[in-house]
Amino acid sequence: MSKPLRALLLAAGLGTRLRPFTLHTPKCLAPIGGKPLLGHWLSKLEAASCEAVLINTHHLADQVEQFLQSWPHTAMAIETVHEPELLGTAGTLMAHQAFFEGATGLLIHADNAMAADLAGLLLAHAQRPRHCLLTMLTFTTSTPRSCGIVETDTTGVVTAFHEKIADPPGNKANGALYAFDAEFLAFAEQMSKPTNDFSTEVIPALMGRIHSWHTTEAYLDIGTAETLERAQKVWEANA
Repeated sequence: MSKPLRALLLAAGLGTRLRPFTLHTPKCLAPIGGKPLLGHWLSKLEAASCEAVLINTHHLADQVEQFLQSWPHTAMAIETVHEPELLGTAGTLMAHQAFFEGATGLLIHADNAMAADLAGLLLAHAQRPRHCLLTMLTFTTSTPRSCGIVETDTTGVVTAFHEKIADPPGNKANGALYAFDAEFLAFAEQMSKPTNDFSTEVIPALMGRIHSWHTTEAYLDIGTAETLERAQKVWEANA
C-alpha cells in the first residue's frame, strides 16, 4: 500500500524582484493563464490525490487567506501557517516535520510555474535508487548563471551542484521542487547546525544521495516582470 501524499507550499516570499507588482499582490497570486500560481499548484496536487497541503504565509498574508477561502472545497485538506519572521525554506520544512508523519512529502515553491503534472516526479521518487533520500525536479534553463545548476550521472543521481556561479557547467537547473520521505527528514534533523537555506546547506550535504527527474515541459521561476510575462505567453500558447 502506497503512502499518502502531503505537500508544503511555500508562499511567504516578499517578491522584491517583482516590484511594483508585489507591493500590492503576493507573488504566489501572480496570474498565469487566467489563474493564480497558487491555484495551479493546488490543482496539480488535487490531481495527484494529495491528502493535505500546508501553506506558509508572510507577505500580504490576508490576500492569500482570502484566495484560499474562495478555493472550491475538495477532499484535500488545506491549512495555512503564518510566519511573522521568515524561516527560510529548510527552516519552514523542519518546523513542520510532524505534518509529514507517515507520508511522502513534496516541497514546492508556489512562485514557480510548471506545465507538467506531478505524476512523473512522484513515479521517479518511488523508483529512486535505494540510497537516495530526496528526488529533485530539474529543468533546462536559458539563464544558467541565475540558477542552481546540477550535474548528474547516467542514473540521474546528482553528483555536483553549483549555486548561481559565473561559469556554470551546463544548463540543467534545480527546479526547487522536491519529493521525500521520513528518511530525509531524519537526515536533515541530524545536521550539525540549524538549517534555513535549502540550496546552500541541505543540498551540498546530500551529494550522491539526490535522485533527479527532468521535465521537458515549461518550468519557470516567476522572479521578475520578464519571467512573469514569458510564463503568461507560454501558457497562452498552450491553452
